[in-house]
Amino acid sequence: MATEEDDDGGLTFYPAFCHKASPTHFAWVKMSAADVHRLKTRRGFEGQNLYFYHNHPIQFVCLAGVIVARTEYPRRTVLTLDDSSGETIEIVVLKSTPPDAAGNDISAPAAAAAEETSSAPPPPAGAPGPDPNPEALKPQHLTSTTHSPLSITPLTPGTVLKAKGTLSTFRSSIQLNLERFAILPDTNAEMRFWDERARFLVEVLSVPWCLGEEEVLRLRREAEEEGEKVAREKRKGEERRRRKAEREERDRRRIWRRWEREEMVREREAAVCREAGRRVQEVQVQMRMRRRDTKRERERRQ
Repeated sequence: MATEEDDDGGLTFYPAFCHKASPTHFAWVKMSAADVHRLKTRRGFEGQNLYFYHNHPIQFVCLAGVIVARTEYPRRTVLTLDDSSGETIEIVVLKSTPPDAAGNDISAPAAAAAEETSSAPPPPAGAPGPDPNPEALKPQHLTSTTHSPLSITPLTPGTVLKAKGTLSTFRSSIQLNLERFAILPDTNAEMRFWDERARFLVEVLSVPWCLGEEEVLRLRREAEEEGEKVAREKRKGEERRRRKAEREERDRRRIWRRWEREEMVREREAAVCREAGRRVQEVQVQMRMRRRDTKRERERRQ
């Protein structure tokens, strides 16, 4: 059921099948940068980008603040957000692989080769030049999960925004992977966000998440039923694939037998046609010989 460890202050951490009952697991949790840096990971949930505030599981976070720096890298853009909580946080925006002039993605070896040939002499006159539209060669920014295009052109230092995204750890520091954002029009909007964040912190995050025994048993049954349903669907899928393979094999054998029967009929018809052709040739030869004999007899009489 639940696990409890001494170094967690007596908090009860529930297994993954209970997380759907949590008020934070599937929600955009409004937090400050300082609280984000207080999040911890837990054994058993490695590789899931799942973090815990006390015993609340968190995977989606919403922050608001001002951009104080923007740094461009070949594969990502890093925005530094300051929300006046005493800490800053890096917001990472992925970039697509830049295309070459032909519209193909440049892989790492190809990019290295392109860098090596960048110092080569210019092409001779009349040779095709580079793409006249440099915008087509610029990489696009993408969301972290669906990799949908995301324009962050207005996100420059001094912009106040509300950012939503998932969390990851880079060099022991938690980062926000940007999914969506909205620019806050004025200070009132930022203050409303701070008020909602403070209310959520006091009413939800600061209160240990607790489930009753009946609720845990219900969630366990639902998880087992869901697992059985997934297993049944998997077995049904395998059975459908097996029946499809057997049906295709039967069709292949039936088509092959039909082809063999038709081939035998074609062979017999071809033999009949060859015999008929031979007889026609014999008749034609006899007719030519008769005409030749008749002609000779007529010439001899004359």
